[in-house]
Amino acid sequence: MHHEWDNAHTDHTSSVTRPGPSGLAESEADWRHHLEHGTPNGWLLSGNAMTKTLTSGRPIHLMHTTVALDAIRASGHLYASTGCLAAALYCAPLTPEPAGLRPHNLGTYLLETKKHTRTLVFEITPDAPVPPKGIDYLRLGAIHLRTYLTHRSFLTEPEDAKLRRAVLDRLHAAAPFLDTLLANAAGKQTPEAEFIDQLAATVPAFPFLGYLYFEVLSEYLMLHSTTPETKACAQLGEMNNRLYKRLAFSAVQGMELLFDLSRFNPGQRLLQLVGEIEAGLAPGVAEFTRRRLSHLFAGVALSPAQDAASFTFRNSDFDRLATTAPHLLGQLVFREMRIVDRYPQLYLAFEQAKALEAWSYWNAEGIPTPFNGTIPKGEIGINPAYPRARCTVWTAETCERGLLHPVEQLDVTLAPRLAELSMTAMRRDDTGRAAGHEPSSALRCGAPKRP
Repeated sequence: MHHEWDNAHTDHTSSVTRPGPSGLAESEADWRHHLEHGTPNGWLLSGNAMTKTLTSGRPIHLMHTTVALDAIRASGHLYASTGCLAAALYCAPLTPEPAGLRPHNLGTYLLETKKHTRTLVFEITPDAPVPPKGIDYLRLGAIHLRTYLTHRSFLTEPEDAKLRRAVLDRLHAAAPFLDTLLANAAGKQTPEAEFIDQLAATVPAFPFLGYLYFEVLSEYLMLHSTTPETKACAQLGEMNNRLYKRLAFSAVQGMELLFDLSRFNPGQRLLQLVGEIEAGLAPGVAEFTRRRLSHLFAGVALSPAQDAASFTFRNSDFDRLATTAPHLLGQLVFREMRIVDRYPQLYLAFEQAKALEAWSYWNAEGIPTPFNGTIPKGEIGINPAYPRARCTVWTAETCERGLLHPVEQLDVTLAPRLAELSMTAMRRDDTGRAAGHEPSSALRCGAPKRP
């Protein structure tokens, strides 16, 4: 169990890489070197302000926005939630200054766009410097699969059969493009426009690709941008989060209402969308996406025992994939589980089990404040089960300079349990289903819609 969680964490300050499939044209070490040394903002991967604060051993200041302040006061508890931080209370960093607490640009964005929320400020005093190991939700697949296999008895036989059938339907529908991804990871060079078209057309049938696509483009924008806004963020040791927010909202209608990356699939408009954000980044985005996404997919899909150059997803069955591609199979199972009719009742049974493992790992590793390690852009959380750190919580107000000021200290405790599904970002749509996922009966990979 511990090694699976270790594999799902990334330390951008370390040269240690994890095992991956053979047959790749570029290694994880090759990509790390390129991203850190071959991009304008690559130094922020290891030298960002958040990482420096964690490793300093000094008190860590964080902000959290909530719509449930009255409920928090009444219960005296704060709960973690699932999402990109797996099982933490989602926050953004704060930097103490003489005039107040300055939010990270991600926090400033949250304050600007979540006017209906109240802001809480946390001071976490760790027992030691915190290891800069961030959770990478794209690499949780093997854990998702093991959790499903362990707790499969919570499903009825028809539910389980339907889930497995839906997973295989998605795989079979997407198999031609998944094989194209592996071929490109092994050195093939699919024409860029053709690759982007196929990727966009496959996302509706294979929603996990939407998450990969978004993270690759976010990485490209944040590491390559040279606008005055991005340079100002970099001077503070921060990656510019507004870049990927603009991309997501312009690429997907309604994304500002529910940030659902299963719907993220820009096709022919990709260069236009990136060019509208920063004109100089448009020419290189398609090539970067083809190379980077193909490499990442091979690493987060296949077991290290497989050869990416010869593997095929065609005619795969569930049991074979559990051995050869457990990471990808787990991601599919996890997302298909969310559209089971009884998921609101099953949510805690499956997700609390993973949360307990995450907290155990973080406690053993000395991590009271896990962060999103896909790229250290400022998404950070609080481990509610950490026993060796002191935590103080206040309500806070924002002054005209955009600084936060603690107002009232709250008598609340971080509780080692997950919030109810209705209070998390994984909420349901009007039909009660996880928003953005088409039923498997509607699967078809075809040409993307033209603008």
